[in-house]
Amino acid sequence: MSLESFNELVDTGCAPPGEIAVIKAGPSNRTAFLTDGRTDPSKLSRLRVQGYTIRFGNMQRWLPAFHRISQGIQRETGYSNYMHAFLTPGREQGLLHHWDQQMAVIVQVAGTKTWQLWKPPIESPMRGYNESFRVWREEYIAAWEAAGPDLTVELTAGQTLILPRGWVHNPHALHHDEASLHLTFAIRERTPLWLAEQLIARAIEEPEFRRVLLPAELEPPVLAERLGETTRALMSLLGALDMTEMANRVRKAAVTELEYTT
Repeated sequence: MSLESFNELVDTGCAPPGEIAVIKAGPSNRTAFLTDGRTDPSKLSRLRVQGYTIRFGNMQRWLPAFHRISQGIQRETGYSNYMHAFLTPGREQGLLHHWDQQMAVIVQVAGTKTWQLWKPPIESPMRGYNESFRVWREEYIAAWEAAGPDLTVELTAGQTLILPRGWVHNPHALHHDEASLHLTFAIRERTPLWLAEQLIARAIEEPEFRRVLLPAELEPPVLAERLGETTRALMSLLGALDMTEMANRVRKAAVTELEYTT
């Protein structure tokens, strides 16, 4: 995909409206480019002229080439993934400082983008655990700016940046005249917690784990007894599992499960 092909998406309005956002040094806007719920190319083009970054999201869902790339990544790594494109006018900025809950591979397609990077303030954030928007503090940006970035990268066309999860980044094209286009390949790494979830998921196959708990059983001290009983039943279930069979099940899940929500 080239800069010209993404310019064509803007000019034609052919991208799905639910996968577009416009951003200018702040939060994203998902409605400013719509007319009657549809992507309006004239509005989208006008927003770009006004300095807004246009983000095309989840391209693996609606562009066949990216769908094939996504499937290839998952088959090779066992990691589900999704892909965004960010088209930023020269001398402008889209998203401000933040960190993400998954590793990202940044591919610069056209122009140059400056990436100011800070070491993770929180170790190994995950979806649902210390995502930046969940634990955000107003003083974060001021503190990062006062300290200065730990690393600054001028990413030019043809270069790739590996961004581990949790690293704070402030990407912009403020010092460059030409438009910037970069692709973000968001890679959802598997964790031991994911393995535990796969193991515990087997419990649903046992009637004992599907029985109804009465309201009285959700009150202490009976609840403590039920928790103990369930813990012992779960340990027994896990101890009886055939790990070779489970490995085959979990491998199949790794290369087929889709977790495309951002």
